[in-house]
Amino acid sequence: MERNNAWNIFNELRLGGPLCDVVIEVNGVKFTAHKIILCGCSPYFRALFASGWSDTGRHEFSIPDVPSEIMKLVIDYAYTHSVPVTVENVESLLVAADQFDIVGMMQCCSKFLESHLCLENCTGIFNFSGINWCPELRQSSFSFILHNFKEVATVSQEFLELTLPQLCDIIEKDELNVSQEDVVFDAILHWIRHEPASRNAHISVLLSKVRMGRMSADYFMYTLKNNDLLKDRVEYNPLFISTLKAMYNLNMNGPSPSDFDNLLTRPRLPSAILLAISGWSRGSPTNAIEAYDTRADRWVNVTRGEERPRPYHGAAYLDGFVYCIGGFDGVVCFNSVDKFNPVTRKWQEVAPMHSRRCYVSVAVLGGFIYAMGGFDGHMRHNTVERYHPEANQWTQISPMTEQRSDASATALHGKVYICGGFNGVESLFTAECYNPLTDQWDTIAPMTNRRSGIGIVAYNEQIYAVGGFDGSNRLRSMEAYNPLTNRWRDVAAMFNPRSNFGIEVVDGLLFAVGGFNGFTTTTNAEYYDKNADSWCSIREMSVGRSGLSCCVVPALPSITQYALEHQPGLFLLEKWMCINITT
Repeated sequence: MERNNAWNIFNELRLGGPLCDVVIEVNGVKFTAHKIILCGCSPYFRALFASGWSDTGRHEFSIPDVPSEIMKLVIDYAYTHSVPVTVENVESLLVAADQFDIVGMMQCCSKFLESHLCLENCTGIFNFSGINWCPELRQSSFSFILHNFKEVATVSQEFLELTLPQLCDIIEKDELNVSQEDVVFDAILHWIRHEPASRNAHISVLLSKVRMGRMSADYFMYTLKNNDLLKDRVEYNPLFISTLKAMYNLNMNGPSPSDFDNLLTRPRLPSAILLAISGWSRGSPTNAIEAYDTRADRWVNVTRGEERPRPYHGAAYLDGFVYCIGGFDGVVCFNSVDKFNPVTRKWQEVAPMHSRRCYVSVAVLGGFIYAMGGFDGHMRHNTVERYHPEANQWTQISPMTEQRSDASATALHGKVYICGGFNGVESLFTAECYNPLTDQWDTIAPMTNRRSGIGIVAYNEQIYAVGGFDGSNRLRSMEAYNPLTNRWRDVAAMFNPRSNFGIEVVDGLLFAVGGFNGFTTTTNAEYYDKNADSWCSIREMSVGRSGLSCCVVPALPSITQYALEHQPGLFLLEKWMCINITT
């Protein structure tokens, strides 16, 4: 407080004029100030006032090429340590902050620009931050481009102004967020067509950065090979043959470690990680955690040993943390909740629920985690409570219309949906939704099948109900609920029956992971693609389990800790391209 009062006094003296010992003139406008205050803020002013190049008795200094309104803000900042940053003045302020080497003002401007990053301006901010030496802003804008590459390349006019080295630097990165390499070649063509006369010759260099073995076969055969810049050029034939061989090996044999040594098949890093957490395996609880790398089709063991074994729990991702809720150890049901920081990879226990809950259903909505139903060792619950992370507190809300364990829940369009489950007597086909605005549960149309141990997820603007147990058999079937019509419809069935499994949506695909198939816990996993209306098998987990839970962790800065290890490859393709084409 005393320090703030002192700065207020200094500023009042400056505004009133007493004791001012310097005049800064820009464009005919004069500003009075105190040398010692300006020196404390900026190395530029220390050099200007106190170096051997300047007459220390001098009181007036003219500074060129700075707008007077910006100089006023610079001097104000020296006294107040705050600056009003706006869309209109941020670039000029940042240039001045760089010129005067005012770190605090540069940080203010950088944070402002970072908060305003969008598809249209990210490449411009990337270039601007390089010119004005803002390394943190440059990194965040570069990361934004990588994460939103497809959209940036499509809508940004500034993307077309990238230099060849800049474009190469972007498209060669493992972190480039593209699920198929078709997107990369489309972006290259878009960039070349902007200035074809000068850019056509760059196709060889740019093509060496494309991981063509990971293109769709149709795109490679009918779009890339037939492009006017590539067709009928015999020097590319060896490359095309190598690509076809790589595609064949990937399709027939799946990914292999050698893929990382060849840029044709080297997978990009995933933009989000699917975690499969804990569960029941080989007759006992397990604390195993595996991360699925969607781009490499591999599971990575990320268990650290600090995890509590908790089968039949719920998991949720919220505000940078993974929460594991309820469950049991084979004897006792839990009301405890553990929170995991995926960056530091540390666990901590947070506030417990009011009730013990295993076979619990969990959903996230509006910054809250909802825990619904479950079994406490004696009875099935219809009670519901929700967790407020900032307050670290659980609050009970209106109960459901039915008792449910082994159900599943999700959130869509401002409501929480829960479907199926077991009431202690029979598997349920009923479903209901919660409106937080009214604190009320309403029943919705029942499913066509009874399902306990069900998987529920919001996908394609609808609620999908997957698998489960109908009282007699484990199910492969799936049905989808449209909230607008209050109707369910049948959708393509899974390859494998399963109950008490993990379910999530990653990269626009619906994943079903593990579970119990009627005979044993399974390592099996598969995904559903709404566009193809079909399922596809993926690599199996290393640990077979039911009672696991899944959640998706997006945009991790430490994504390499959860993805299949990306060691520096030999990049034989790039070497071949340079020798055989560009010379």
